[in-house]
Amino acid sequence: MIKELERSAEMLVRTRPTGANLRWATQRIMGKAQTFDSVEDLRAFVLNEADEIRNEDIRSNIRIGKNGANLIEDGDTVLTHCNAGALATAGYGTALGIVRAAIEEGKEVKVIATETRPLLQGARLTAYELAWEHIPVTLITDGMVGYVFQHKIVNKVIVGSDRVLRTGHVTNKVGTYTISLAAKKHDIPFYVAAPLSTFDFTGSAESVVIEHRREEEVLSLDGKRIAPRGVGALNPAFDVTPPENVTAIITEEGVLFPPYEVTIGRLAESARRASQAAT
Repeated sequence: MIKELERSAEMLVRTRPTGANLRWATQRIMGKAQTFDSVEDLRAFVLNEADEIRNEDIRSNIRIGKNGANLIEDGDTVLTHCNAGALATAGYGTALGIVRAAIEEGKEVKVIATETRPLLQGARLTAYELAWEHIPVTLITDGMVGYVFQHKIVNKVIVGSDRVLRTGHVTNKVGTYTISLAAKKHDIPFYVAAPLSTFDFTGSAESVVIEHRREEEVLSLDGKRIAPRGVGALNPAFDVTPPENVTAIITEEGVLFPPYEVTIGRLAESARRASQAAT
């Protein structure tokens, strides 16, 4: 019974090795699974714990939204990359949750969304989500980021994260690092929205596993090949943004500013104490 659950947990983690929260969730469940003797009790526990993780995620996202909304001014135009909204979380969103919270406070906010090649999460998911809620959104190709910065169309950048290290290194959808470089060049604040479940307090930038996806995702579009036969493709799904490019990291516990070794270190110590108290 436990062996089968362990195999399932390992399979889930392998589907997204870059992400920290998937491993966090499976470890949380496996840490308690050993205490059950019957399949029925174990099944009920796993389902209930999954529901609780979902509810916690929504609550933490709402708190991230409120904390981040304090950094948004009335009339801002925010650029975001990939999807860090309700469709990527349990229902409210991290980066888009901040936009939602600012609008709920009565601020006027517009969004510039990158298309996010090669899977087009920005075009298919982020733009859809914002349009559905009647939040003004303009779609751009990934290569247009420098243009909108140069022409002062964007005031702030807010992205999500799959993993945040104790050093402040941020792993997110590939292209995030490039955006951070351009934002730094043009003095545009670069914010990262990240729940505590995405923090990796022990890993290093060198230890982050970057998922590489199929070449066909780059070589084809809508099932049709767009590159000449014989041409290969490089398709990393994520990249790592160094802490010196990150203005602040917005969590459910508050907004973290540099030096991250200090502020994230305090967060790690607080999480350690909370874990000890729970056990």
